[in-house]
Amino acid sequence: MFTGIVEELGEVTAVENLGDASRFRLRGPVVTEGAQHGDSIAVNGVCLTVVEHEGDEFTADVMAETLERSSLGALDVGSRVNLERPTAVGSRLGGHIVQGHVDGTGQVLARTPSEHWEIVKVSLPAGLARYVVEKGSITVDGISLTVVEAGPDYFTVSLIPTTLDLTTLGRKQPGDPVNLEVDVVAKYVERLLANTRPADPQIAGTPLADTQGADR
Repeated sequence: MFTGIVEELGEVTAVENLGDASRFRLRGPVVTEGAQHGDSIAVNGVCLTVVEHEGDEFTADVMAETLERSSLGALDVGSRVNLERPTAVGSRLGGHIVQGHVDGTGQVLARTPSEHWEIVKVSLPAGLARYVVEKGSITVDGISLTVVEAGPDYFTVSLIPTTLDLTTLGRKQPGDPVNLEVDVVAKYVERLLANTRPADPQIAGTPLADTQGADR
């Protein structure tokens, strides 16, 4: 489990094509400190498993499904990536609950700079729009952000200088892909409500006030 607070800006140092998968070697001095085989590290918001660890670099295998559903397939040697280790139980939850399971990809549509921040507009796949609300949380390339405006097929976020300096969003340009993960709580609520059915079919559709009145 992650919180969407990027720990460092890493770099892809090697990409090996394995046919139905790819093996990435990434450099990240902070996230590799104490790393072991089998540990999880979020790379641009995708939870990956450490295969090997040497010095300040680690390798991770990425299956075809992940390459197709995320922007990791577009990474090459020299690409910068957002890195985050899983949050420890009992530590501060600086962002929001992030699983590292990408729901889809969007594209940076526009950037509007201001004196102290920058508004970034990102396209939103139709299937994810219902989970995004104004002032709600969304994960973009592994970064926990607050939605400023939620449109039918886009959303905007406001980025402070720290986010621009220390993450990939400071470098993304219109047309660049980004990984998106919506708030998992919204998906659970939707599923629970969809499976809710009245025990008595005769009660279905009966206004609450009428059923309460019948008891008087």
